[in-house]
Amino acid sequence: MKQSGVGNTVSDIINEIMRLNEDPNVQGLALDLPESLCNSKVLNAVKPEKDVDGLSDVNLGRLVRGDAYDCLVPPTVCAVMELLEDLGETFCGKKVLLVGASGAVGAALQCMLQREGAMTLSCRWKAPELQTKLNHADVVIVGSTKPDDVPVSWIKPGTTIISCSHDLLSGVCFTGRINNRVLQLTLHFQNVVESERWIQSQQYRKWDLRCLKLQLLSPVPSDIEISRAQSPKAVDVLAKEIGLLTDEVEIYGQTKAKVRLSLLERLKDQPDGKYVLVAGITPTPLGEGKSTVTIGLVQALTAHLNINSFACLRQPSQGPTFGVKGGAAGGGYAQVIPMEEFNLHLTGDIHAITAANNLLAAAIDARILHENTQSDKALYNRLVPVVNGVRGFSAIQLARLRRLGISKTDPGSLTEEEIHKFARLDIDPSTITWQRVVDTNDRFLRKITVGQANTEKGFVRQAQFDIAVASEIMAILALTTSLQDMKERLGKMVVANDKKGEPVTAEDLGVTGALAVLMKDAIKPTLMQTLEGTPVFVHAGPFANIAHGNSSVLADKIALKLVGEKGFVVTEAGFGADIGMEKFFNIKCRASGLIPSVVVLVATVRALKMHGGGPNVTAGAPLKKEYTEENLQLVADGCCNLQKQIQITQLFGVPVVVALNVFKTDSPAEIDLVCKIAKQSGAFDAVPCDHWSAGGRGAVKLAQAVEKAANQKNSFKYLYSLELPIVEKIRIIAQKVYGAQDIELSPAAQSQVDRYTRQGFGNLPICMAKTHLSLSHQPERKGVPTGFILPISDVRASIGAGFIYPLVGTMSTMPGLPTRPCFYDIDLDPITEQVKGLF
Repeated sequence: MKQSGVGNTVSDIINEIMRLNEDPNVQGLALDLPESLCNSKVLNAVKPEKDVDGLSDVNLGRLVRGDAYDCLVPPTVCAVMELLEDLGETFCGKKVLLVGASGAVGAALQCMLQREGAMTLSCRWKAPELQTKLNHADVVIVGSTKPDDVPVSWIKPGTTIISCSHDLLSGVCFTGRINNRVLQLTLHFQNVVESERWIQSQQYRKWDLRCLKLQLLSPVPSDIEISRAQSPKAVDVLAKEIGLLTDEVEIYGQTKAKVRLSLLERLKDQPDGKYVLVAGITPTPLGEGKSTVTIGLVQALTAHLNINSFACLRQPSQGPTFGVKGGAAGGGYAQVIPMEEFNLHLTGDIHAITAANNLLAAAIDARILHENTQSDKALYNRLVPVVNGVRGFSAIQLARLRRLGISKTDPGSLTEEEIHKFARLDIDPSTITWQRVVDTNDRFLRKITVGQANTEKGFVRQAQFDIAVASEIMAILALTTSLQDMKERLGKMVVANDKKGEPVTAEDLGVTGALAVLMKDAIKPTLMQTLEGTPVFVHAGPFANIAHGNSSVLADKIALKLVGEKGFVVTEAGFGADIGMEKFFNIKCRASGLIPSVVVLVATVRALKMHGGGPNVTAGAPLKKEYTEENLQLVADGCCNLQKQIQITQLFGVPVVVALNVFKTDSPAEIDLVCKIAKQSGAFDAVPCDHWSAGGRGAVKLAQAVEKAANQKNSFKYLYSLELPIVEKIRIIAQKVYGAQDIELSPAAQSQVDRYTRQGFGNLPICMAKTHLSLSHQPERKGVPTGFILPISDVRASIGAGFIYPLVGTMSTMPGLPTRPCFYDIDLDPITEQVKGLF
C-alpha cells in the first residue's frame, strides 16, 4: 500500500489499512511509506495474518519466540542476512553493530543475528560511545542516513558495512553489489508468497482445541444451573482453535459468531469428514433426547477421543420456548452454552426471516390494491417512473419482461398490450398461500381479516399468521447452498395463482432482491460451543412437519471441511426417523449432494414401554409407575417400533447405531434387553448412553461405535425417483416408511396434484406433513400400526424450497399457548441481568 491516494495523515493511512484488513480478497498488506509515517500505530493496524512486512508487534513477538511457522521475517532483515551470507560472513562470535536501526526492523535484526551466534550491539548516531563501538565492530549495519559529522575513519579497515535505505520501509543498499529497489520488491513478493502459503496452510492445520472440564454433580442440577456454572471460551478463541481465519468470522458478543461462506472457497479442495445423522424412534410427547445425544456424541468424540467433530443443530423458535417446550439446547451435561443466548434471539436469523416473509406478504396485498384501483397507464407510470428526467426499467423488471417474451428495454416503446401484460399480475385473492408470520405462539392469529381500514377501499380478505419457523423462507435458508442459490430460490417462491391459474412468484412481484438483502446475514451459520468447549453450528430451524425439520446444508458443508477427512459432523433430524430422517435423505441430501456415513437412532426405555402398551404419556403430568418400575414385557413389546425404525433406515443403505438414552429409572435388565433386540434387528451396534449425567464421558462407547460404523460399506440410495408422479411418490413413502396399506386423496388434494403437475412442479421431492406421535396418521396408535389407509387432505407446494408437501389430516402452523405457559417461570434479575426459568 502506497501513500499516494490514501491520504497525508497517519489517521488516513490507518483508516485505509483497516478497510483492507476486512477485504477478504486482500491476502496481505505491504506498506511502502515514508519513515516518518511508519510508527507503531500504523504498523500494528495491519492484521497479523496480513502483515507481509512482518513488522507488527504480534509478528515480532512470534519471531522472538522462535515460532518460525507462524511469522514472517521483515524483508529488510531477510536482505541483510542474505547479503552477509553472499559475502561469506560467518556470524559465530562476530560483533555486529546496528547504528540508527531502531524500532521493529532493529529488533528483528538483533533477533535474527543473535540466533546465528553473533554478538549484537545497538547505538544511536549521536551517542558519545559511537566511535569506540565502530572501531571494534566486525560488521556495521546502518539503518538511517549517516550524519556529516561522523567520519568514515571511525570504522576500522576491513569492516563489512551494509546500509539500509532511509527513505524506504523495506529494502537494502549495498554499494556496487545490488540494486536496492529490485531487492526490496523481490523480498516483498517473497513474503507475499510466504504469507499466501501460510494462509493456505490453515486449511490443513490440525485443530488446537482446548476442551473445557466438567464439574459433575449428583444429583444433576437444572440445565440453566449447569450452563451458568461453566465458563465458555471467547468465541474468537474457539474460531482460531478450529482453523477459522479472522476474516471468516463476524463476532456477536463474547460467545457467538457468524461464519462467512468464503470459507467454502478457501477449503474447496479439503476432503470432507464423516457425516452422521441423529434420528429417533417415534417419540413420546416429552421427546427422547436427540439433541442431547447429538451434543453428548460430539463431546465424546472431541473432548475424550481427540477426534475433530462438529455438532450442527437447528435454531429453536421462541414460540415454544415461552410456550410449552422450554429450551432446546440439549440437557444435563450435554448442552450448547450459553443456553439463554441459544434459546432466545441468537444472532437474529428468525427476525430476518420474519421481516422478509412479511415484506412479501405486504407486497402481495399492496399489488392487488393498486391493480384494482388504477388503469393500465397509471399503473405502468408508477411502476416505471421518470427519475431525474430519465425513465428506465430496474433489473428485476427487465427480467420479468424477458419471461413475458418482451425483448424491449425502452419503457416508451411498449405497446398497450405489452404494458397490460407487464403491469398486471391479476392475482386471484382466493389462491393466496403466502401468510404473515410471527415467532410467538398466538392461537388468535390462526384466522384473521385484513384490509378493514377505509384506506384499503373495501379490499377485505381472510388470512392467517403462521409461526415464523413455518415460513418457506426458513426452509429455503436450511436448503440453500450459496447466496446466489438462495436468491434464486427466493424468486421462485409461489405466493398465489393469477386468474388464469398460472403461478405468481416473488420474482413477479419484484421483491427478490429486497428479500435477499434482508437475508444476507442470516445465511451465515452461527458458531457456538458445547459445555466441554467443542464447536457447534446453530443454523436454521424449519418445521419438521410442513417442512423438512433439519438444520442447514451450509452449516453441514462448512463443518465437514473444518473437521478434516478423519473428523465427524453430527446433525439432527426432527421428530422420529419416519419423518425427520426420511426428509433428511430424500430432500436435504438431494439439495446438498452429501452422503451420510452413519445414522444414530435414539431410543428410550420410556418410549418403548409406551409403544408396548403402556399408559399415555402427557407433558406436565407425572409418569405412571409402569415407566418408573422395571417391566421387561412392556419393553420387549415396544421394541417393535425400534425394529421398524431400524428397517426404515436400512431402506436407505446406511449403517445404523442405536443410542439408548438412559434414565435413572431404567433397570440394567431393561437396558440389556433393548440393546440385544436392536442388534438382532440389524443395528450395527446398540449402546447405552449416560451423557446427560456424565457429559461426553458418558457417550464414549457410542462415539467408538459410530467411528467403527462409519468405516462400514455404505450403499446409500434415495427412496424414490423424482421422475415418478406426485401421487406415486406419496404412496411409496406411505407404504414403505409408515407401513400403510394405501393412500386416499381428497378431491381438493387431487386437484392440487393435477395443478402442480400441469405447472411443471411434478418432479419435486415430497415432504409429508404428518403427526410425529405415530407411524400412522392417528397419534393414539402406537407401536407399529398396519393395514391403515393414509388420508391426504390437501397438497401444497414450497417451490422455492423445492418440495411438495401433502397434508395428512389437519396441520396447524400456529401453535397456541397452554393454560400455564413457560413464561410464568421466566424472569430477569435486574442486578446481574441473568435470565431465570429457562430449562
